[in-house]
Amino acid sequence: MPELLRMPEVATGSTSAILSAWQVQIDQQYATGDVIAVLETDKAVVDMEAEGDGRIVHFLASDGQEVATGDPIAIWAAVGEEVADPVAAAAALGIGDSEQAASVPVEPAEPAEPAEPAEPVPATTQSQPTVGRIFASPIARRMAREAGIGLAALVGSGPGGRIRRRDVEAAIASGAAPAASQPAAPAVSQAPASTPVAASAAGYREIPHTRLRKAIASRLTESKSTVPHFYLRGTAVVDDLLAMRAQMNDGEENRVSVNDFIIKAVAYAHGKIPEANVIWTEDAVRAFDTVDISVAIATETGLVTPVVRDVGSLSLGQLALITKDFAARAKDGGLRQNELEGGTTSVSNLGMFGTEGFDAIINPPQSTILAVGAAQQQPVARDGNVEIATTVQFSLSVDHRPIDGATAARWMQVFIDAMENPARIVR
Repeated sequence: MPELLRMPEVATGSTSAILSAWQVQIDQQYATGDVIAVLETDKAVVDMEAEGDGRIVHFLASDGQEVATGDPIAIWAAVGEEVADPVAAAAALGIGDSEQAASVPVEPAEPAEPAEPAEPVPATTQSQPTVGRIFASPIARRMAREAGIGLAALVGSGPGGRIRRRDVEAAIASGAAPAASQPAAPAVSQAPASTPVAASAAGYREIPHTRLRKAIASRLTESKSTVPHFYLRGTAVVDDLLAMRAQMNDGEENRVSVNDFIIKAVAYAHGKIPEANVIWTEDAVRAFDTVDISVAIATETGLVTPVVRDVGSLSLGQLALITKDFAARAKDGGLRQNELEGGTTSVSNLGMFGTEGFDAIINPPQSTILAVGAAQQQPVARDGNVEIATTVQFSLSVDHRPIDGATAARWMQVFIDAMENPARIVR
């Protein structure tokens, strides 16, 4: 008996996701664990894996369509099971005409010449993927959608003609026309395009919120409204650290950044002060055995915070490879949802912009976040003498529910000591 395949809860508390691309065709057999679709959330791309052997016999949602969590996206059947009439099977499963209509692609393949309105297309035709289905990366689809450019108007530079981010950027730069001549998208719960409207007579323009910007706003508003923040500040002299970094990077292809040293120092301090490696829950303070740290990465669409797992067990070289990979995939929208979940603390570094110091907002349910300023040449008093040294200012934002002030102060002492004595964190 055919069964419905439903949109999973991709992220905790998520209400919808975009079905970025099907990875199987109608009647193509797949095995347990095979990726059958790619889903897109506010911050990440998620592979949807098959929970059992089978095949898709009828699509109910198409590439680029936003679907509510729990809603059906396809009908699947067991391998070898005959399904003579997919539409009848859909009706038997309670899928009516209105839900069949949802299978019209939001971003259709290149259409024929514009024609007069026609009769509704039968559901059997609507649910099949277009023969000339356009392949594009999730971020390319999002950028094209937000810029109002149809994928059919783009030429992909990727393997097999796959449209990539650079192709959309090139089209935007060349002033490609919006997809006005394409068939209108169906009335699905789709986020509005983020293309700025024309300047009004009042002298301003409105830029609609993207999904990511809404998610960031909601999460940080919740944090500042419900998490009792307090702040500690410290300054570290980092000349020895910079010298060690220069020596480690000499002749090496995999170069270690100052931020990698900072992440390792955070893990070192969490290991020495395990009372800080916790989060608050309604029933208990949850303490963790390993130190998982989020790294804030700014992208063109907003801030993402992938998590480096068990930082204490990593060498600086291993950590550098992981953070570089995160940064590259964050810019292309290639982070996975599981890479964005977890952790007890975050590192947010604005030093590269010349910012001397700032206070960051905690990313719930984490309990701390370390804000990092720029390295600066400053006069420093040592043994009664004044000398010029390179210093960095740090600010630790702390959730007062699981962590007391004295605990946070001890943590800051250990952290500053590690930054000033980097040999402690490379052992």
